[in-house]
Amino acid sequence: MAAETTVRRLVDAAERLFAERGIDAVSLREINAAAGQRNSTALQYHFGDRAGLLKAVLAKHRPEIEARRHQLLDEYEARGPLPPAQARRTLAAALVRPAAAKLADPDGGRAYLRVMEQLLHRMPPGLPDDGGGGSIGRWRELVAPLLPEAAVRLHQRFMAIRMTYVELARRAGAAPARDDRLFTSHLIDVVTAVLAGEVSDETARLLAEREQRS
Repeated sequence: MAAETTVRRLVDAAERLFAERGIDAVSLREINAAAGQRNSTALQYHFGDRAGLLKAVLAKHRPEIEARRHQLLDEYEARGPLPPAQARRTLAAALVRPAAAKLADPDGGRAYLRVMEQLLHRMPPGLPDDGGGGSIGRWRELVAPLLPEAAVRLHQRFMAIRMTYVELARRAGAAPARDDRLFTSHLIDVVTAVLAGEVSDETARLLAEREQRS
C-alpha cells in the first residue's frame, strides 16, 4: 500500500473514531486496525503520536475553512464602515459559514466539526487566536472594536466561537437534514446576538472587583 494511501486511511479512521467516541477514548491501536493496517507501528511511523495524528486531522480541513474565512473578511474590510448591527452580523457570518460548509462535506466534514468542539472545550477562554495570519485571530481583531471593553475582557468573542462549534457539532452528530441553510442563518443570528450582548452594571462591577484582586 502506498504511503499516501496509508496516511489518508489513518486520518480518515482517526477523525471518525475521535468524533464518535472522543479524542482520548480511542486507542492508537484501534485507529490502526480501523484503517486496515496490519503493521502495528504504521501510525507511529507516519504521525509519531496522538497529537501528531490529531494535527493531521485538522490539517485536512483547515486550509479550506481558512481560505473561505479570509475571503469573507477581505470582503468585509473592502466594504468600509458599516452600521454596528450590520457589521456584527457580517462578521458573525464570516465566523460561521466557512465551518458550517463542512456539514455538506462527505469527506469527513461532519466528523471534523465534532472533533473541533472537543478541542475548544480544552482551551482557555482567551484562545484561540491561531496567530501567524490565521483567520480566527484576524476575526477577533475585527470584532473587538464593535464590543464594549468589558465584553472583550470577558472573552465574549471566545463565547461566540465556542457557541458556533458547539451548535455545529450538535448538528453534525445528528442525521443529515435538508434545512442546513436555515440552520446556518439562525446560528449566525444567535452568534450576532452574543456579540451584541450588553455587559450589565453588575457584571462590570464584579469584573472590576476580580481584576483588582488579581
